[in-house]
Amino acid sequence: MDFAVRAAKPEDCKAVSRMIMELAVYEKMPDQVKISHKELEKDGFSAVPFFHCFVAEVSEEHKSKEGHTTVGYALYFYTYSTWKGRSVYLEDIYVMPEFRGKGIGKALLSNVAVAAKEQQCVRLQLSALDWNTPSLDFYFTKGAQDLTATEGWHFLRFDGEALDKLAKEAPRN
Repeated sequence: MDFAVRAAKPEDCKAVSRMIMELAVYEKMPDQVKISHKELEKDGFSAVPFFHCFVAEVSEEHKSKEGHTTVGYALYFYTYSTWKGRSVYLEDIYVMPEFRGKGIGKALLSNVAVAAKEQQCVRLQLSALDWNTPSLDFYFTKGAQDLTATEGWHFLRFDGEALDKLAKEAPRN
């Protein structure tokens, strides 16, 4: 099947938002999605974007059962390691189920790797749910390392009240 991967544009945000929800449903966390295509447009396409994104498209003749031609995305942003330097973090990579196994996920991941190398990044990082063996197997076949197993790193988060409380503890000058 022919498909194309390209940098997302603001008009792709509705399709990306749809697929974010599809991914959240797959990950059994649809109630966690709190943003819409409007936030994606603002945050990804401002003068200083918070993220970058690639989309995968198929032709009209291969559109999904629901009529979609945008069938996958990879959303990423740049970070910095005090030990290694420039890095990229892959927040999401998703391909609609009926389009999996056709090289689209590999193409999306490879395009993120190209973007990372173009920015002189030394590593690409991501997280995956422990039960998501199809994704884990995919990443491992591409050479990913499981840092939880090899180095003992835990992925932590402050949000909601915990973030508010932490921010209130900052000294005021």
